[in-house]
Amino acid sequence: MRWDHIRYCDAAQNEMESFAARVRDADLDTPVPTCPGWSLADLVRHLGRVHRWAGGMVERRVQRRVGARELGVVIPDDPAELRPWFEEGAAALLRTLRAADPDEAMWAWGADQHVRFWGRRMLHETAVHRCDADLALGAGTDVPADVADDGITEFAANLRSAAAFSPKIDNLRGDGTVIAFTASDTGTRMLLRLLPDRFAWTRTDRGDDVRADAEISGAAGDLYLFLWGRRRLDDPGIKARGDEALLTLWTENSAV
Repeated sequence: MRWDHIRYCDAAQNEMESFAARVRDADLDTPVPTCPGWSLADLVRHLGRVHRWAGGMVERRVQRRVGARELGVVIPDDPAELRPWFEEGAAALLRTLRAADPDEAMWAWGADQHVRFWGRRMLHETAVHRCDADLALGAGTDVPADVADDGITEFAANLRSAAAFSPKIDNLRGDGTVIAFTASDTGTRMLLRLLPDRFAWTRTDRGDDVRADAEISGAAGDLYLFLWGRRRLDDPGIKARGDEALLTLWTENSAV
């Protein structure tokens, strides 16, 4: 069951504040290994731009995709201005989301064409990139189990829509084979059935007698980061079993 809008906003605020704290005194030239070719400065620019883009669209309740430039989003040239620019944009986004009716219709790149899409999406956009900052700085990274558990289902809900900008997702096809994604601590189990012309997700309880041809499991936080490409099949905390070709199909085509 998804959370209410204010809970998403509150959790997003926690992640925004955590990200800001990570980069506040960091060297912004530090490479970000989970975003090849990026530095911490690039990560701040990206996340700050996304926050302003999402906030601008929610504020206007746009009915089509509107680009960041059209919304007047400007990234400062001076790296010294990036940190306050990020924090100002995050605060403005939260004000906009909290003031909006979550059930109001608007454009979104996912299936849920309402304001509420953006509170949830900005939580997980920020959480993943906060983890990128952690990893860049050599710190341990952790995602609260409740956030990760919701994020697993959010990833599943949006994966088909993400093919618009990650076309390899359309390669996730099969003859009815099933991949299970199991969070060992929360019990969430998502089944991905690969069909000749599409894929379909179902959620089931851990322990249900549903056959899977392959399974990827771990604590919710590790599984969440795996789905977003921040963990690998051979990383500690991730367990994989079953059809190796099916596991390879997933890892080579599921990046969002």
